[in-house]
Amino acid sequence: MRSIKKIHKAEYRPIADLITYSPIPTRDLQMIDPFLFLNHHGPQKYAPNNSGLPFGPHPHRGMETVTFILDGDIAHKDSNGHKNIIQSGGVQWMTAGSGLIHAEVSSDNFKKHGGNLEILQLWLNLPAKLKMTKPQYKGFQKDEIPKISLDEGKIKAQVISGNLSGTKGAFQTLTNVNLTTLFFKETGKLDLTVPKENNIFFYVIKGALLVNEKQVKALNLAEFENDSENLTIEAQTDSILLFGHAAPLNEPVVARGPFVMNSMDEINQAYKDYEEGKFGEGKE
Repeated sequence: MRSIKKIHKAEYRPIADLITYSPIPTRDLQMIDPFLFLNHHGPQKYAPNNSGLPFGPHPHRGMETVTFILDGDIAHKDSNGHKNIIQSGGVQWMTAGSGLIHAEVSSDNFKKHGGNLEILQLWLNLPAKLKMTKPQYKGFQKDEIPKISLDEGKIKAQVISGNLSGTKGAFQTLTNVNLTTLFFKETGKLDLTVPKENNIFFYVIKGALLVNEKQVKALNLAEFENDSENLTIEAQTDSILLFGHAAPLNEPVVARGPFVMNSMDEINQAYKDYEEGKFGEGKE
């Protein structure tokens, strides 16, 4: 079975009144190539007449964001004209590529009425050859994402990208990234095979899991060696897991704020292009 190198506890990093935990990047773990960054917002309850999410218009280049709405909603708007509201259980995938400005806020309905909120955003690196690809965005609601049932119904899986047990994910991706949200009932057990060369992203959102006989609790990320293809996951309690795997890019990574490139020259160019209004086809 694949060995666990280290278990990393997510750091608490609140953003205004938004509860936020982040397991990468930290001082101990910069990234799991090509997985760059994860923010876990909530769970928390917003009162009526709230300000909602604080992520007004901001730019990105050279990477992708995948946003998982477990509870609450996100109103997305970007400088290429994409605009929609994704509800609980939905997922949005944005390829910033050559440059995009977007806003991620709560809907007017959520701000007026309040409610529960829990959202995760994962950043994925793009290889050098795709850094300047045309920006793209797609959002799927819960019922548009393929679901499968495993271990006699003790495990439900949302297949976001790639393939799980023969089921193809909702999103067509530029790189071969496999992402799945797994919902376990207590004692649910799953055997997975992951190519040895692929890096694994394994973040426990809720509950406690045994993976290859080692416990990983909520708000912890397991970092694996690349020494086997086999994983066995067993739920010690009702649990939610964000699981992914992908081949590492093995390229230089220079990240400054919202831009992820291969050199400082490219970062400086990104800031210059942004300041000159070259991100996106329209207004954010």
